[in-house]
Amino acid sequence: MASPHGRDAQPPAGSGLIHRRFHRRGPSQEAGSERPAAPSFLDIRRRFAFRAISIGRWVTEPEKQRAAGLFYDALCDLMAILKGPEALISLRGSLALQYGQGGQRGVAAHYEPATHTFALAKNAGPGSIAHEWFHAFDHYICDKAFAPTPGASFGSKAWLANAAALRHPLNERLRICYQTVLLNETGTAPSELFERSADQDKRLGTVYYALPEELCARAFEAFVQDAPIKNSFLVMGTLKTDEARLGLYPQGAQRERINAAFRDYFTHLGQALYRSAEV
Repeated sequence: MASPHGRDAQPPAGSGLIHRRFHRRGPSQEAGSERPAAPSFLDIRRRFAFRAISIGRWVTEPEKQRAAGLFYDALCDLMAILKGPEALISLRGSLALQYGQGGQRGVAAHYEPATHTFALAKNAGPGSIAHEWFHAFDHYICDKAFAPTPGASFGSKAWLANAAALRHPLNERLRICYQTVLLNETGTAPSELFERSADQDKRLGTVYYALPEELCARAFEAFVQDAPIKNSFLVMGTLKTDEARLGLYPQGAQRERINAAFRDYFTHLGQALYRSAEV
C-alpha cells in the first residue's frame, strides 16, 4: 500500500517512460507561441514559476527530454481544464517538482506536504499528475479556506473535522466540492464513494481509500478525465481499472454532481486569479 499521499506502481519490464506512448487530445500548444518546439524542464519552470524542479541523477538525457515534453503538455492541459493561469498550477510559485529522484519503493508518485513537493518516479507514475496535484492544492488551500485545526493539514480533512470556515465566495464553492464528494446528495449521510472506499479499507485491513484527502483526490481525477481535453499522462484509470470497478472512483449521478462542483469552483477561481494578475 502506498503512503497516504502516494500512488502504487509496479511497471512491467521495459516500460520506461521514453518507450511508452500516451494519448492526448486537446488544444494545440503549437498554435499559441508559448510552447517551445522541444520543451525542457527549464521551460516548465519559467512558464509556471515552480519553486524548484529537480531531476534524479539516473535519468538519462533522452528520458529527461521525453519527460519534459510530456510534463509540459500535461500541465498546459490541466491549466486549460481548470480555466486558470499558470500561477494556479504552481500554487503561486510554492510548489516544487521532482522527477526520478528519491520517492518510495513501489510508489508511482507522491506529494510531500512538509516540502510542498510533487514527485513522479522515473519509470512509473504516468497518469498520476492530476491526483498528486490535487493533494498539493488541497494542502495549499487549507489555511486559506479554514481556521487552523489540529491534525488537519488538508482542506478536505479540515472540512470533515468541521473546522471554522473563512468567509469568501470561493471558499463556499470549495466547501460544496468537499460535501459533494464526502456526503450523499442530501448531505445527511456518507456518500456511496465513501462507503465503497471504507469497505475496501476493511477488506485490506488499512485506512487509506476512505481518507478524505484520498477521496477528494480520486474525485478530482475523475473530473479531469471526464473533461473534453484528454491526456493520459495527466490522468488515466478512473473508468476501467480494478479500482474503478470496485467503486473507488465516483460513479453515475454522484460523479456528475462532483464534476459540476469542481467545474464551478475552478472556473470562478481561475477568473479571480486572472483578475488579480491584471491589477
